[in-house]
Amino acid sequence: MNSQLRDEELIQMQLTTHRNDYFETLYKRYVAKVYQRCLQLIKDSAKAEDYTHDIFLRVYGNLNNFNGKSAFSTWLYSISYNYCIDQIRCANRNPIVSLETGQDYSSTDSTDQENRECQFQQLDKAMESISNDEALMLRMKYEDGLDIKEIAEHMHLKISAVKMRLKRSRDKVRQVYCDPF
Repeated sequence: MNSQLRDEELIQMQLTTHRNDYFETLYKRYVAKVYQRCLQLIKDSAKAEDYTHDIFLRVYGNLNNFNGKSAFSTWLYSISYNYCIDQIRCANRNPIVSLETGQDYSSTDSTDQENRECQFQQLDKAMESISNDEALMLRMKYEDGLDIKEIAEHMHLKISAVKMRLKRSRDKVRQVYCDPF
């Protein structure tokens, strides 16, 4: 019965009735996709599983903040991406150190890590300069590996519109990334 309802209807029912089976339907619908997104970013299946559960707890707690301006899946994927990136940043700031030997076991030397962090900050700034929908489209294409047709279906757009929006979004990001000042 619940599987027939659209995401927005499930959210509305969850918020009005407080019955968890509506949210459970959303969870079942998206848990594998969120896990895959986490795994792509984190490259650790155990952490990806933990992060997936953390993300859904966060979404559950903030479900009333979903305003419907974009699709629920767009909102969820945005939360997923931001959560994973925050975890990566936190891990980079606090590398794992053995208490016994005092040695740093992080896998890169500090100059490489600093260069990558600088590039990452520059790209993050460039991605923030575009709209959420533009950023989502780029992430769906380049992080999730979706093709144009899948993006068009997901975003409820025509294929030609997706192609044009992707091109414009890439151009905007490239401009800010290559000329940050």
